[in-house]
Amino acid sequence: MPRGGKKGHKGRGKQFSNPEEIDRQMKAQRELEENAGVEKESASDSEEESSSDEESESRKRSGVEGLIEIENPNRVSQKNKKVSELDVNAPKELSRREREEIEKQKSKERFRKLQLEGKTEQARADLARLAIIKKQREDAAKKREELRKEKEAEEAKAKR
Repeated sequence: MPRGGKKGHKGRGKQFSNPEEIDRQMKAQRELEENAGVEKESASDSEEESSSDEESESRKRSGVEGLIEIENPNRVSQKNKKVSELDVNAPKELSRREREEIEKQKSKERFRKLQLEGKTEQARADLARLAIIKKQREDAAKKREELRKEKEAEEAKAKR
């Protein structure tokens, strides 16, 4: 029976790239980029500024992209800041996860403090349970003491 059952095999077999072939392509691409960089350096400073902007735009936009002007409001472009523009003393904006984690830790700490002070329902219930247990233990200790005294008294009577 052919691959794929009665209907036959659909599609092609998977072809995997050879690692040596990938390395060779990467090297060729790097060489092209280096050659383009050398050509840029040979141009003068004034020409370099204007031509580098044009070249980077033409390189970025390939195919139909170069013909159509699209402004995506959701796309955030990376803007490099100068060291002089950076404000080291400005407060760092926390991410949502970091804020939630800090709030979680603070609420746990608040709850633990209230627990220690005995102000929460759970703490009150625990304290009530502890009071009952202490009372039971005291009663049991008294009974053991009484039984021990009775035994001593009986032993004293038996010795006489």
